[in-house]
Amino acid sequence: MPLNIGWTGIIFLVFIALIFFGPSKLPQLGKAIGTTIREFRSGSKEVVKEDEADKR
Repeated sequence: MPLNIGWTGIIFLVFIALIFFGPSKLPQLGKAIGTTIREFRSGSKEVVKEDEADKR
């Protein structure tokens, strides 16, 4: 698990998210987080590829 968060920590975070955002907003929040992570990964891959190309 990232950041050494166990299952109890994940359940606690989901519970807190339910309290703050409500069940109707959680799917939108999950989609936004997933999109952000996907864009971050693709951006970091591009930086690594450019760095490798510069080294050659």
